Amino acid sequence: MSYENIILEKQDYLAILTINRPKALNALNKDTLSEMRKALEDIAADQAIKVVIVTGSGDKAFVAGADIAYMQPLSASEGREFSDYGEKTMRMIELIEKPFIAAIKGFALGGGCELAMACDIRLAAENALFAQPEVGLGVIPGFGGTQRLPRLIGEGRAKELTCTADTINAAEAYRIGLVNHVYPVDELMEAAKKMAARIASKGTLAVGFAKYAIGKGLQTDLDTAMGIESDMFGMCCSTADQKEGMGAFLEKRKPVFKGK
Repeated sequence: MSYENIILEKQDYLAILTINRPKALNALNKDTLSEMRKALEDIAADQAIKVVIVTGSGDKAFVAGADIAYMQPLSASEGREFSDYGEKTMRMIELIEKPFIAAIKGFALGGGCELAMACDIRLAAENALFAQPEVGLGVIPGFGGTQRLPRLIGEGRAKELTCTADTINAAEAYRIGLVNHVYPVDELMEAAKKMAARIASKGTLAVGFAKYAIGKGLQTDLDTAMGIESDMFGMCCSTADQKEGMGAFLEKRKPVFKGK
């Protein structure tokens, strides 16, 4: 399928989803979100894909936010619909049982920060800048920022960043736990691909079950979450990958996982 605002590349086990609106610093409008949904549906259905990297075209911006020119004339009902559409698009990333790695260069502001937070792992270039600047525009984060940010960095820090609209650099984002690692700009994508390869070498079903258990567990109490973990552990034991992985360990050889 051809896209106007994104690029979807597939390389063996890896999909790379690039937001491709460089003249708008990759800002998210309704058309871009719609194309993202179609790409995510494609990724979810493609059994060959084990890991996904999400990035933005160029070095200036991952995603500089939602498209302000698009949002400015929206009515209350239209604004709610746009927020809901964006939230559900980001949620698709979390609900697909394949790990998503955000490779972030330059601006990750507003919707860009929210897109990064929806991914499972965040890798930043040294030039990355993060912010939820929405209150400076008279609105609040609308693509999940008020919910994911406190889950990642704690309530107090999340309220500070959201209510001040302050921008932080990659080093500070790493210090507070917003990103996993920081790399020189020209090493970021290679680092993301190496991490993707490490993940892809593991049991595909087990990785998906782990993502599911972590995501669902964070939404409930500890006892219920432990039950989810036990359920997923039991599911693993019904797979050929589990027999292969443990058999390979006992036989002192590398496992060959087939995603079954």
